[in-house]
Amino acid sequence: MLAFIDRIVIPFLNTLYGAVGYLGVMVAMAIESAMVPLPSELILPYAGFLVSDTASVEPLTGGPWSFWIVVVVATIGNTIGSLVAYAIGAWGGRPFLERWGRYLLIREHEIELADRFFEKYGPATAFFSRLLPIVRMFISFPAGVARMPIRTFVVYSTAGAFLWSILLVWAGQQLGANWEDIRRALQPFDLAIAVSVVALVVLFVWWRLGRPGWRRGAR
Repeated sequence: MLAFIDRIVIPFLNTLYGAVGYLGVMVAMAIESAMVPLPSELILPYAGFLVSDTASVEPLTGGPWSFWIVVVVATIGNTIGSLVAYAIGAWGGRPFLERWGRYLLIREHEIELADRFFEKYGPATAFFSRLLPIVRMFISFPAGVARMPIRTFVVYSTAGAFLWSILLVWAGQQLGANWEDIRRALQPFDLAIAVSVVALVVLFVWWRLGRPGWRRGAR
């Protein structure tokens, strides 16, 4: 796995972050929050990894990566993407996702899960769902469908995203500080884990694209 991360994941993120720095973090988080499955569990820890390396230069500022700036731009990106998903729910609703959801790799049961959370917990869901994997990407849609007051939505969603960003950036920072020790410990398992990761990614994409996710779209 360490070889896979070193040779594929890190070069990709290095290219993105090396070109546009903090803006890359913001854009990636906006994409995730707009219901496109680009996991923040990967976006933010790598930014934290760069924070841990004082030799890494952030291209927009020309200085070292800052923990708090990463957290702030990630939160802003999350809020922007959330507003996109909210708008889709408010003006496009289910018909939009029934037509286009499968092309964005969105599964119907993921939206239904977010629907149930919102129905059960109401506006507060926009806050605590930001701390839950999968649900956090889709919760803005039912909030838009319900026409939750936009100001309340932004406050709750931003607060939850802020805490989530702190947690994952800090985790990446700790990972970076101990990277050499982790690399040595897992080195014997590199090939087997790398093959498994690639296989899981292929199966993930096939499962989402190869099977109809929306009942109406399947007919």
